[in-house]
Amino acid sequence: MKKTKKHVSPKSNNFKNLNLIINSDTYKLAHEDIGLLSRNEMRGVRMLLEITKPDLILEENKILSTIIIFGGASITEESNTKKKIENIKELIKKNPKSILLKRNLNRLENLLLMSHYYQSARDFSKLASISNQNKKCNSHVIVTGGGPGIMEAANRGAFEANCKSIGLNISLPNEQIPNAFITPGLCFKFNYFALRKIHFVMRSVAAVFFPGGFGTLDELFELLTLCQTGMKTKIPIILFGREYWNKIINFEYLADLGLISDEHLNLFEYADSASEAWEIIKSSKISD
Repeated sequence: MKKTKKHVSPKSNNFKNLNLIINSDTYKLAHEDIGLLSRNEMRGVRMLLEITKPDLILEENKILSTIIIFGGASITEESNTKKKIENIKELIKKNPKSILLKRNLNRLENLLLMSHYYQSARDFSKLASISNQNKKCNSHVIVTGGGPGIMEAANRGAFEANCKSIGLNISLPNEQIPNAFITPGLCFKFNYFALRKIHFVMRSVAAVFFPGGFGTLDELFELLTLCQTGMKTKIPIILFGREYWNKIINFEYLADLGLISDEHLNLFEYADSASEAWEIIKSSKISD
């Protein structure tokens, strides 16, 4: 018995084809086409969006100026570090020969000695925020990388003062979520480190560098170079924790070798307390 062919109406074919057309990426508006925007050829467009979005929002929020706070993500509140030490000591009891565990314990004990910087960053942020923010004027707004450690402490200080603060987060292979103390609507996620740096610097009237690792050092030398070369108006650059900074960088030796001039040693100052750092900024001639 012969099978009869199923009749397909032209209208049915047309409807199916129309659906394919409408659902095709080519039919999307260009700004809604994620596949298009993700292409290497569209990097310039993505960079333009990334530089423009925070700028527009900060303007809308009338952010006049900022104070940058940098510092290590590993420097946490004293109680948190103590808990980590207790946990690792328990592990060492079970694995007394573990060199790695003992090394990690030593590192945590060193971080515990530095935990006072967390409180100092928190105190400084609170002091600077209360002194400058009101309903009509948002100057000297704290801006951080939006992550944990010193960044969290700085955003937390502003939060506890009921003041605004900004977080400039970065997309990393090991995802870094923002800390919980940034002002909602003022936390931005960046893909490009270079554009993130621009937003750190463009509204800044001061920068405070707490102890930190490669990221903190990168930001420090970037800002020093911008001020040294005149690409950025000189602002107070404060190295918080004289003992730490004198141990890891010998600026005087650079000057003695002739690699920087003696006057470049005046690009930064030291502070060991929140009030001392704030007095340096207050006495500077930088205005909004």
